[in-house]
Amino acid sequence: MSLKSSRPDKTHGHRESPATRAFFSRFLAAESAGGLILMAAALIALLVANSPLADIYFSSLHVKVVGLSIEHWINDGLMAVFFMLVGLEIKREMLVGQLSSWSQRALPGFAALGGMLVPALIYIAVNWGNAETLGGWAIPAATDIAFALGVLSLLGKRVPISLKIFLSALAILDDLGAVLIIALFYTSGLSVSMLLASLGVIVFLVMLNRFGVTRLWPYLIAGALLWFFMLQSGIHATLAGVILALCIPMRAASSERKSPLIYLEGKLHPWVAFAVVPIFGFANAGVSLAGISPNNLIDPVPLGVTLGLLLGKQIGVFGLAALAIRAGLAKLPEQCDWRQLYGVALLCGIGFTMSLFIGALAFPDSPHLVDEVKVGVLMGSILSAVLGVAVLLKVKR
Repeated sequence: MSLKSSRPDKTHGHRESPATRAFFSRFLAAESAGGLILMAAALIALLVANSPLADIYFSSLHVKVVGLSIEHWINDGLMAVFFMLVGLEIKREMLVGQLSSWSQRALPGFAALGGMLVPALIYIAVNWGNAETLGGWAIPAATDIAFALGVLSLLGKRVPISLKIFLSALAILDDLGAVLIIALFYTSGLSVSMLLASLGVIVFLVMLNRFGVTRLWPYLIAGALLWFFMLQSGIHATLAGVILALCIPMRAASSERKSPLIYLEGKLHPWVAFAVVPIFGFANAGVSLAGISPNNLIDPVPLGVTLGLLLGKQIGVFGLAALAIRAGLAKLPEQCDWRQLYGVALLCGIGFTMSLFIGALAFPDSPHLVDEVKVGVLMGSILSAVLGVAVLLKVKR
């Protein structure tokens, strides 16, 4: 897909080439199916963690392989591939996709901003004065695009394609915000030598791009080195995936060859949707409910996460989107009404994958708080999904 054929027609709103529409259709199909598989993986993990197999489940996650536990390899290794796909999606959408012009960025941009700020403020309000738990403020600020699109896919034609595009664009901007939060607030014990080594690799990647190298193998080899150096540096290693993705060239070597970025994204997407994210969900959604009483649900962490996802997301996403529309800065998605927009705002409260990931970063030395995060994420995500579907089902076809 060439850059020219992929660029939206700025004079006719959201008109796109057939190739771009086909690509996005495949993206939605894989993302929706992957979301359903992720739901199944999370449910299986929850059942296994509360069955006679619980000891095997939890102990296997701590088995060491080449110096790192299996859980560590999943959360730092496999998730680096997930973050690389996120970076590729962000770059493509910004250059030639649904976020390539300011008018297209306005509605999902305002919605994403509100959907990150309000949940964080609600969590902070619930945990105010508790220094031990306040660090989890970013947990409810994330939206799980795979899970949310998986739920939307269950509604079929009740949901217009424009609303799915809006949700995808919002979630991509949301992921960008989450990446920045992780980089700025969840790093510790920095190693200067490893940081300098990482910087050297980044400079090399940029030079590859500037000199027009379109072969993928030099980028991928350098990306593997970058991941190792960042793992040792104290900055979370998954960010190497995003940095690598932003250096992958969008331009093709010739009109006969596909863009390296589009090619790599197409190859990665099925693996991430159907393997990486479900494996992460299975490894991280398992929480033993033994000893958890209804009173535990109102502890500061699970309450803050639940309310942040359930109330904060719908208030932030719908509120700022409505303000932007009323102010004339954006428009409602085509064939969409206010109730449908509100229903999607509710679905944005499904914060599963990224919320669990940030929760593990926020409380690395407090397993009980990580378990509380899981309870809050599950509660907030399930309630948001159920209410979002209920609202969208009431809307006429």
